[in-house]
Amino acid sequence: MTPGSNLPLPATRVAVDVAAPVRLDVSGLLLTGSGKVRSDDDFIFYNQPSGPGVTYRSGGGTAPDAIIVDTTGVPADIERIVVTASPDAAGQTFSGIEPTATVRNADDGSVIAAFTPPQLGTETALVIVEVYRRGGAWKVRAVGQGYANGLAGIATDFGVTVEEPAQPAAPQPAPASQPSAPAPAAAAAPATPAAAPPPPGTGKINLDKGRVSLQKNQTVSLVKGGRPVLTSVRMGLGWEPAYRGKDIDLDASVIAYGPDRKKIDTCFFGKLAILNGVIQHSGDNLTGEGGGDDEAITVHLGDLPPQVTGLVFTVNSFSGQRFTEVAKAYCRLLDAGSGQELVRFDLTSAEPRTGVLMCKLIRQFSGEWEMTALGEYVDSRTVRGMVKPGGQAL
Repeated sequence: MTPGSNLPLPATRVAVDVAAPVRLDVSGLLLTGSGKVRSDDDFIFYNQPSGPGVTYRSGGGTAPDAIIVDTTGVPADIERIVVTASPDAAGQTFSGIEPTATVRNADDGSVIAAFTPPQLGTETALVIVEVYRRGGAWKVRAVGQGYANGLAGIATDFGVTVEEPAQPAAPQPAPASQPSAPAPAAAAAPATPAAAPPPPGTGKINLDKGRVSLQKNQTVSLVKGGRPVLTSVRMGLGWEPAYRGKDIDLDASVIAYGPDRKKIDTCFFGKLAILNGVIQHSGDNLTGEGGGDDEAITVHLGDLPPQVTGLVFTVNSFSGQRFTEVAKAYCRLLDAGSGQELVRFDLTSAEPRTGVLMCKLIRQFSGEWEMTALGEYVDSRTVRGMVKPGGQAL
């Protein structure tokens, strides 16, 4: 998603998890038509984890914290739920640690949308996304509004009573007779000394330390030293049969999308060049034999038309063989000029299905590109059936 964009919610229960390279405090606020909470009870965070239709879920330090919204349980006078985040370490800004909010179906975990606010700097708290009611239907909107005065600034803006602690020491648990919604400063206070590295499958990194190995759902920004590293890339995709002597015919493709997540064009073995040659396919491999990439797709990122904002790379089994018959499958991003490998993603699990969304490249508001490992399996023998799930993965 891009700032200001919105999407209808296909599920009645959604989870919004917020990941970053550092520990975050995530919260949700239930707002009426006036844009304010009804009382401090509408501020949902780790010390007050539940409210009408909205709950806080801790990741336990190994996964992102999340706000879960059950739209069937949200009171009629609540029009929207805003999801906020602030760094756990006191005084830390979002400069260089841009968070990503992922909206999922809370029942099956499938991804509905993802959003990374662009061009962050001195902000110490963010309203990242909002889940809102419009014409009887529920939608999600990418916001990305920053605050320089931390979570207290957000809370005050939306009508939560903020009480400053008497001293900077970490607050003690309140007696049972006190109100259950403490000052927002308590939500951001348990300062951990140093930022822990992102847990597997979360967070965002760059290429400053060289080649990157991604895990599922992890993102790498294609910049080094704060600048884009290249304008032309080659996505190599490969696989090997699980049973010796057995050929397996898979087809690699890439789908180009616009900002509305609608397909612009598809490059595959039946259409080896699209967008006036800006994207080119190496041709079909019928067996999967050989030690190198089985198929490759070259993308001249610098020449892509501005209406192309996302690319989803897929692999399909046209002959109907399942991915449980594949010993290993991978994708790797290379510098198309030098052949240097930049990013690699190895599938570590298989499902008895005929298609997989391997990864996506997303153009950010700043113009840079990011690659996210997907590894999502679907039932489709051709790239045509990957268009809809590919759009949903953006």
